[in-house]
Amino acid sequence: MPSRKPSAGALTPRGRRTSLHGLLAAYTVSLFGTRLTMIALPWLVLVTSGSAAETGLVAFCEAVPLVIGKTLAGPLIDRVGSRPFAVFADLVSAVVVGLVPLCYWLDALPYGALLVLSAAIGVARGPGDVAKRTMTPEVAEQAGIPLERASGLVGTLERLAGTAGPAAAGALIAALSPLWAMTANALCFVVSAALIALTGPRARRGPQPAAEAATESEAVAGAGTEGEPERYLDRLREGIRFLRQDRLLRSIAVMLSVTNLVDAAYGSLLIPVWAKEVGGGPAAIGALGSVFGIAAVGGSALATAFAAKLRRRPTYVIAFLIAGPPRFLVMAFHLPLWVVLVVAVGDGLAIGFVNPILNAVMLERIPRTLLGRVSALTDSVGSAGVPLGPMLAGAAVTAAGLVPVLFACAGLYLASTVLPALRPHWRELDARPASGEPTVAPAQVPDDRSASARTPTAATTAAETAPGTSA
Repeated sequence: MPSRKPSAGALTPRGRRTSLHGLLAAYTVSLFGTRLTMIALPWLVLVTSGSAAETGLVAFCEAVPLVIGKTLAGPLIDRVGSRPFAVFADLVSAVVVGLVPLCYWLDALPYGALLVLSAAIGVARGPGDVAKRTMTPEVAEQAGIPLERASGLVGTLERLAGTAGPAAAGALIAALSPLWAMTANALCFVVSAALIALTGPRARRGPQPAAEAATESEAVAGAGTEGEPERYLDRLREGIRFLRQDRLLRSIAVMLSVTNLVDAAYGSLLIPVWAKEVGGGPAAIGALGSVFGIAAVGGSALATAFAAKLRRRPTYVIAFLIAGPPRFLVMAFHLPLWVVLVVAVGDGLAIGFVNPILNAVMLERIPRTLLGRVSALTDSVGSAGVPLGPMLAGAAVTAAGLVPVLFACAGLYLASTVLPALRPHWRELDARPASGEPTVAPAQVPDDRSASARTPTAATTAAETAPGTSA
């Protein structure tokens, strides 16, 4: 019999995996580089100015624009496509990060200019991260793997980058200088852009699945009577409307905002204060970070293998019961360091199961034509508390002391993660679409939209699901 050649545009088994491997490699390289700058930039300010206040202001100037950039980038990601936007954002990030050492070496880096460059780093990096994440559903489909597994792979590599990046930054700073660490970060962004450009999924052509064809009709319906492209503000409003009218999606975004605020306070302020007051100093901080980082990598790897086979809501609840209040309570009761480290191991293993679940639910739920703007909005809401966490915790510790703040953080974590998940609509977290279509309930579509423009469902009884970012 004559051999059958693949049709034009068809992907070979090897080709189906190329986009997945390229995305994972790009995500890892860019995150690794980002971790270099997260250590190098504050250290550069601290050693050149000697001012902790100026160092904190630089971090604040990067964090706030990062959140705003994520919010505003969503409609642009949907308009131009995740792949070209991610390439552009990484190249801009490379230029902006590279300007810091270049200007310093040229003796043209006053503190005001450094604040502006820090803000530009945040504006470019945040949207680039969102654009990469929005490619996950398509590369998972091409590779033929569940979204939980694809999200788990991303989470595992993120944990690896988070563990290896600071160590590499410390080595580069000690051997050379923080300027060379930032130069390495700029090169990492260039490599990431090249990987996305070469291996990222191209725009689809030919027949589309029914769900995506319907969401394309939705976009056209919202574009105007003459078929002109949607205006930017219309796209942004549509994303806000989708997020506002989905109670599960909305509640998870708020939950992430609270947990990220507490986590930022925990990592940046509460751990150092605890280490100073209880004993152990920097060695205890380093041991705690290393133990948690290694355990988190293991947890993410386990989630990659098993999360797709587990019921989502029970797994989520159990994971946050282990990863939430206990780490604050062991510090509040002044338990020995070895107990704190054991709890940190359980924390890392458990938290690895949360992000694959939440990210998979978000990517399943949101229609492809809205994925950029809704993902960006959810991510920005979830990150909104990060700049405030250390400042609020510092004021609270000054006013009330460390132990009451640790107890308050444990209660806040329990109230924001586990208790809401006991509400009836969170049972729908266990829903999985049968054919990869968005699991959007008809009742959640805006009432002012025509029937032909409403978001399709995988089935009329499809359950609500929700998004997730980093927890």
